[in-house]
Amino acid sequence: MDERGWQMAAWDLAAIVAVILGLRVLTAGGAESPPAVKLDAPHVTHASSGSAGAGSYVHVAGAVRRPGLYRVAAGRRVAGAIARAGGPTRAADLDGVNLAAPLEDGQQVVVPSRSATGPPTGGLAADSQAPVSLGSATVEQLEQLDGIGPTLAERIVEHRQQRGGFGSLDQLGEVEGIGEKRLEALKEALTP
Repeated sequence: MDERGWQMAAWDLAAIVAVILGLRVLTAGGAESPPAVKLDAPHVTHASSGSAGAGSYVHVAGAVRRPGLYRVAAGRRVAGAIARAGGPTRAADLDGVNLAAPLEDGQQVVVPSRSATGPPTGGLAADSQAPVSLGSATVEQLEQLDGIGPTLAERIVEHRQQRGGFGSLDQLGEVEGIGEKRLEALKEALTP
């Protein structure tokens, strides 16, 4: 093949690549791509077995300096995940988080913020204007909500401390004694 033949072959190949790339764009249907996830995966201590899958991914959100998705070594605690996220902000309410709770793969750790007027006080009912923070409410505050008595309030706080917080209101359904109807009724009176 002479020089002109090589040039024509190169142009043909470039045209084919352009058509393929154009088709990929068109077949994507113009759908927006999902937002990028910030993934921090520096040095992770692997288990002694040397398996590449050692460690867990946790989502740290709320009142931390660098919210995002972090890879943590097996056996780490909630306090370690918060530290990986740059630590709590000045507005953080660490009383609403069990810092000693062990982390699980896929867990979300939410650090609640203190409100500008301070933490909520007792006397709040389901029909009050300000919802109660599930991440920081005391047993007494939870008891003020319709459908929650002292025993159930204690179970909610205990569950929150064991899990390192609630990532969403739906996780409240994991607490013994809260069925679907009660969960739906409480959603209006609570925030995560």
